[in-house]
Amino acid sequence: MASELYNTIDALSREKGIDPQVVVSAVEDAIVVATRKYYKTQENLRAHLDKDTGKIRAFAVKSVVETPEQVEDPTLQVTVDDARKVDPNVEVGGELHIPKETEGILGRIAAQLAKQVIFQKVREAERDTVYNEYIGRVGEIVNATVKRIEGPDVIFDIGKAEAKAPRKEQSRLESFAIGERVRVVIARVEKAAKGPGVVVSRAAPELVQHLFQTEVPEIYDGTVVIRAIAREAGERTKIAVMSKDKEVDAVGACVGMKGMRVQSIIRELRGEKIDIIEYHEDPVTFAEKALQPAKVSRVTVIDPMEKHLEVVVDDSQLSLAIGKKGQNVRLAAKLLGWKIDIKSEEEKRQEVEQQMSALTSATATPLESVEGLGEGIVEKLKGAGISTVEALADMTPEQLEAIEGIGPKTVEKISVAVNNYFASLEGGEQVALPETEGEEAAAEPANSEEVSASADSEQQPEEVQAEAAAEAAEEPAEQKE
Repeated sequence: MASELYNTIDALSREKGIDPQVVVSAVEDAIVVATRKYYKTQENLRAHLDKDTGKIRAFAVKSVVETPEQVEDPTLQVTVDDARKVDPNVEVGGELHIPKETEGILGRIAAQLAKQVIFQKVREAERDTVYNEYIGRVGEIVNATVKRIEGPDVIFDIGKAEAKAPRKEQSRLESFAIGERVRVVIARVEKAAKGPGVVVSRAAPELVQHLFQTEVPEIYDGTVVIRAIAREAGERTKIAVMSKDKEVDAVGACVGMKGMRVQSIIRELRGEKIDIIEYHEDPVTFAEKALQPAKVSRVTVIDPMEKHLEVVVDDSQLSLAIGKKGQNVRLAAKLLGWKIDIKSEEEKRQEVEQQMSALTSATATPLESVEGLGEGIVEKLKGAGISTVEALADMTPEQLEAIEGIGPKTVEKISVAVNNYFASLEGGEQVALPETEGEEAAAEPANSEEVSASADSEQQPEEVQAEAAAEAAEEPAEQKE
């Protein structure tokens, strides 16, 4: 028959849900600690609880060696001859157990120390039991009762253990009263040094999934499947669903008659907004649905490997698509598992213009790169706002002649120089340039003739003078340079 002490240990073990042998080992360890403290010894001590009598014996353990020379530490070793004085049956290589008196001598301090060790061992065993019980249940929904509130944390009773819900695992819309019953998700299990080792959550997406499975029979029986959930607890949840039966509308099944099913879930979540979206394999179509209630103009896949999308919306829809503090587009990105860049039509237009401008400037060639254009011609062209070969090639002769200081001969020279430049790029034949002096050189004789005609005009008849004056007037018109 078991002793009273052992029966007490057995009852404690059942209450805490741990193995009785764990408590027995804790008691034995406590006696060893108290005995070592009382005797102030470094001997190897052990203790043994007699299940039947309830007595606990402590003893020192020494290894048995053959000769005195082999004794390196007298507290841990003993010769076989000395050992047989205590126990005649001991052999070399065995152990000698030397009893230590404990009954009536350990005192109050030693008993208190033993009690602390027992409690510590029991708590460690209890934590291990809780860990082993719940580590395989992470993500499971359990019914819990609010036990107490410790600052920002809520402590729940989940049956075999206490669980903690930190502030970040709570919805900002919720507050709890002692004794209130709620459903929680087992978020993780920790081997904490003290306090509850189970962490539960009311903010996890799994809670919403469980509520839909409970409220929507089509989800429970597998006709409608939840493909993805993105949640910001206390704010908004987006859930993507699809139907395996063409006759069943997945979104309609989740909403229910007059919205009764989804409203029931919203009440459970204290008013959290829920968007139910039809799932699509095509990320472009899925993105358009996920960004509801905003209307999307177009979606472009930027990088399918990196899962990167660009979404363009009307200017009036931009703030709605982004949502309060970016919430709508953030949840949509979580739901898709893609990175989403969202832009308005105006932003996209400006971006395209900048890209075109950058492309143009990147391929532009300065006028100085064209052989045959003198410094004077380059300066005049730049003064008219023409600084690149590409811009010059797009000009018509009439447009060039409209520039001050450029006449037909200069236009011809420019045309040949530009054609030779592009021919050199393509490896074609080049044309000889006109006289390099151009119209600037021709301007001096024209002025000389004009002066001569003016000097002779006094000696000629009026008809000849008029004709000479007319010719002199036409000559500079052609020779602007």
